[in-house]
Amino acid sequence: MSIVENLAALQAEIPKEVTLVAVSKTKPDEAILEAYNAGQRIFGENKVQDLAAKAERLPKDIQWHMIGHVQTNKIKYFAPFVSLVHGVDRLKVLKELNKEAVKNNRVIDCLLQVFIADEETKFGFSAEEITALFKDKTLENYPNLRVRGLMGMATFTDNQTQVAEEFATLKSLFDEVIATFNLQPSTFNVLSMGMSGDYPVAIKNGSNMIRVGTKIFGERNY
Repeated sequence: MSIVENLAALQAEIPKEVTLVAVSKTKPDEAILEAYNAGQRIFGENKVQDLAAKAERLPKDIQWHMIGHVQTNKIKYFAPFVSLVHGVDRLKVLKELNKEAVKNNRVIDCLLQVFIADEETKFGFSAEEITALFKDKTLENYPNLRVRGLMGMATFTDNQTQVAEEFATLKSLFDEVIATFNLQPSTFNVLSMGMSGDYPVAIKNGSNMIRVGTKIFGERNY
């Protein structure tokens, strides 16, 4: 099927309240424009150089999400325009992202990444660290950041029970943080989990933002 047909099928499948981030990493401008012309406006990239170049070339109403592991020395390249940073996984990123937001006179939306997988290659805060960030009011030190919610990546496995449990754990933490610290649902309302291989399980366990590339654009070109 074409990109347009893939998008239509996916949008018909997912609930209306779930935001679809079209993962366009490694994909050419032509493919992104095909999705754009079909109505898609949110795209995710994991490499800063590609993200900045595509943002320069492509329509200005695209909302670009940084979905990859964040290197602090490269934040300055996407801070002027990024719509949402998914992978804020350590304090160093919070500090540098806030610094660049100040330089650009803007407030940057971001998600705190939580480590939920049984894989050492994944990144993120522990549940205890997330709780401490709110309890100690650490986030108030970064006034030019708006933490919109949490993000997590499940273990890459065929064991769907394990994946469901990991997503359920993150949803539980999300709900607990909101209730415990009386967070406003109008601003802290994003739970980003689920990709091409596991988004149905993620949605069943409370995800309201999914990152899908292969099911839209086909296999990636590495």
